Amino acid sequence: MTSSPPAAPPEGSPVVVLVEPQMAENIGTTARAMANFGLSRLRLVAPRDGWPNARAYPAASGANRILDEAELFGSLEEAIADLTYTFAATARGHDQVKPVLGPREAVAGLVERTGAGEAVGVVFGRERNGLLAGEVALANAILTYPVNPAFSSLNLAQAVLVLGYEWFSQAHGAVLPHRGEERSEPATKAQMLAFFASLEKALDRVEFFRPPEKREGMVINLRNIFQRMQPTQQDVATLHGVVTALGDGAKGPARGATLTPDGAEALRNFLADSTKGLTGGTAPIRGISRLIRRNPTEAEKALWEVLVKDRRFAGRGFKRAVPIGPHVADLVSFDLRVVIDFEPHTQGDDAAERRAEKRAWLAERGYRVIVMEARVVEADPAAALDRLEMLLAERRDGG
Repeated sequence: MTSSPPAAPPEGSPVVVLVEPQMAENIGTTARAMANFGLSRLRLVAPRDGWPNARAYPAASGANRILDEAELFGSLEEAIADLTYTFAATARGHDQVKPVLGPREAVAGLVERTGAGEAVGVVFGRERNGLLAGEVALANAILTYPVNPAFSSLNLAQAVLVLGYEWFSQAHGAVLPHRGEERSEPATKAQMLAFFASLEKALDRVEFFRPPEKREGMVINLRNIFQRMQPTQQDVATLHGVVTALGDGAKGPARGATLTPDGAEALRNFLADSTKGLTGGTAPIRGISRLIRRNPTEAEKALWEVLVKDRRFAGRGFKRAVPIGPHVADLVSFDLRVVIDFEPHTQGDDAAERRAEKRAWLAERGYRVIVMEARVVEADPAAALDRLEMLLAERRDGG
C-alpha cells in the first residue's frame, strides 16, 4: 500500500501527515482547516477506511483540491522520507529526550527552515490514542499545545487548525482579510472649542451648571471627558447635531414641550387664575414646578442669565421655580429668605388677587418678596440686577 515517492512540498509550506486516521469525515475537516490557513499538502498513512473516501468531501466544505491531491502511504517512514525536519504532535512526552515546543515556537522554527529551502512536516496521530512511542522517535521535536489539563483532548481538525493559524500568522504577517472603515481625520482644537461653546451654551439654557460658583470646575471636567475620547471630525459633527437637536426639541407646535414666551406667561396666569392650580393644597400639583422651570418667561430668562454670571450673587443660593408650601416661587434664595416675584405684562383680576395672596403668604412666613415688573426686566436686565443688589444691601445694612 505504497504510492510513488512523495513529491516535494511546495516552497514555504509544511506537510501535514495523518497517521492511521480512523474516519474519513475527520480527514475532510482537517483539509478544511488546512485550507483556511494556507496549508496545501496532506499525506495519509494507512487510513482505516481506505482512500480515497467519498465521505471526506462533504466535511471538507469545498477544500476538495487538498483531498484530491492527498498522498497515500503504507508507513510513517515512507511518508516522511523526503523531509529534513518533522514535529510529532502529541500531548504526551513519551519519556523521550527531545525539544518540546508550543505552536508559536514550533512554527517560528518551521518558517525559518522553509525559508532556507528545507522540506518540513508535522505528524498527527490517531484519533483514539495519538502517536506511538516509536513514531514519536522518528521526529526531531515534539509539538504540544497549552490546553486545559482537565480536558486536553483535541480532535484532528482542531489540532491542525491551531497549527495552521500560527503558520499563517507568522509566515504571512497575520494580514486580516478586512478592516474597519477608515475613520475621519482627528478633530482639530478649533473644532473642539466650537463644540464646547455649543454644548456649554445649551447646558446654560437648562441650568445644568449649578450652583453658579462651581461652573468653572464643571466645565473643565466636561471638556476633559471629550478630550480623552480623542474624537474625529465626524464624531464632533455628530455631537454638534445631537446638541442642536436636543436644544431645538421636537418638531411641531410644542417644540419639545417648551412654550413660547407668550405661552409661558399665559401658563402662569392660568395657574394663578385657578384656585386649584398653585394654592389648592399644602403643596403644588406634582410636576408644576418642573413645567414652569422648563418654560421660563422672557423676564425670568433675562434676569437669570445675568444673575448666574454676576459674581455679586455667587454663593447666594438663588434657584428658579422652586415650591414653597403650596406656591411656586419665580426665584428664591432660601439662604437670604428672599423671593423674587415677577409682575406679568397683563393679568386678569383673579390672577392679580392670587398673586397678592401668594406674596402675603410668603411674607407671613418670613420671606422678603421683591416684586419686579416683567416689562422693566426685559428692557434692561442689568439695571434690574443692580436694583436687586441694592435692595439686598439695604437689608444687610438693616434698611
